[in-house]
Amino acid sequence: MNEFIQVLTIAGSDSDGSAGAQADLKTFMARGVYGMSVLTAAVAGNSFGIHDSINMPASFIKSQVKDIKDDFKVSAFKTGMLSDSEIIYTVADAIKDKPFGTFVLDPVIITKHGAMLLEAEAYQTLIDELFPLADLITPNFYEAKKLSGLNLENKEEIIKAAHKLRNLGPKNIMIKGEHSDDSISEVEDYVLLEDGQSFWISEPYVKTDHINGTGDTLSSCIVAEIAKGHTTEDAIKIAKTFTYNAIKHEIAVGHKYGPINHFIKDDIQ
Repeated sequence: MNEFIQVLTIAGSDSDGSAGAQADLKTFMARGVYGMSVLTAAVAGNSFGIHDSINMPASFIKSQVKDIKDDFKVSAFKTGMLSDSEIIYTVADAIKDKPFGTFVLDPVIITKHGAMLLEAEAYQTLIDELFPLADLITPNFYEAKKLSGLNLENKEEIIKAAHKLRNLGPKNIMIKGEHSDDSISEVEDYVLLEDGQSFWISEPYVKTDHINGTGDTLSSCIVAEIAKGHTTEDAIKIAKTFTYNAIKHEIAVGHKYGPINHFIKDDIQ
C-alpha cells in the first residue's frame, strides 16, 4: 500500500467554502496530497461578507493537534486564521518541537483591502511566538506594510521590508504584491530566501471579483509542493502559477465576491 504525502492546515473554517481551511483542503487535494485540518475558529459568511464567527476553545485545539501528532506523519503544514493571543500561544506551544515538518505561516493580519483582522495584543503575540518558528511567511502587501513600518511605494522599499521581516525570525519571506488596484497590469511578489538569494515573480493582473481564498490557496499550495520534495523556491513558483490559473479560470459561485477555481487542470508536477 502506497503511503500518501500528508499535510496539515491550522486555520479557521469558512462556511461558504471559499477560504480558510476549506480552501486549503481543496488545494491539497488538487495538488495530490492528503490534507488534514486543525480548526481554530468557525466563520459564518458568504460571498457578501463575514457575518459572525466563534473561536474554538484552546483545549479543543490542543486535542486536535494531539490526535494528529499521535497517528499521522505530516511532512509540512501551514497556519492561517489565529484570532486571539490564547489561540496563538496554544498553537506555538503545540508546534515548537517541529512535529509537522516545514512550517508556512500565512499571517492573516490585514485583509487584501486593508482592514485589520487582529487586535493589537494578538498581533504582537503572533510576531513574538510564531514568526521565529516559521520556515516561510507569506504576508500580503498591507501586512508587509504594517510589519515593516514602510510604505512600500517602490521596489527598493519592498526589498528593505523583506529584510526587516527576516529580522523578526522567519527563514524565508514572500511579500505578495498589491492586487486591489485595477489600474495595474501585473502583480509582482518579492521573495527573500534563507540563503540570501532573492527574486521577483510576476503574473498578469486578472480583473475579477472571484478572488476569495487567494492567499489561503497560495500558501497551502506551497505547503503541498514542499511536502512533495520541491525546494522553497520551486514550491513558490509552482504555487504562483496554480493560484494564477485558479483566478483566471473563475467559476460562477455566489452573487458577489466569489471563490477561485480549485478544479483547474494543468501540467504542473
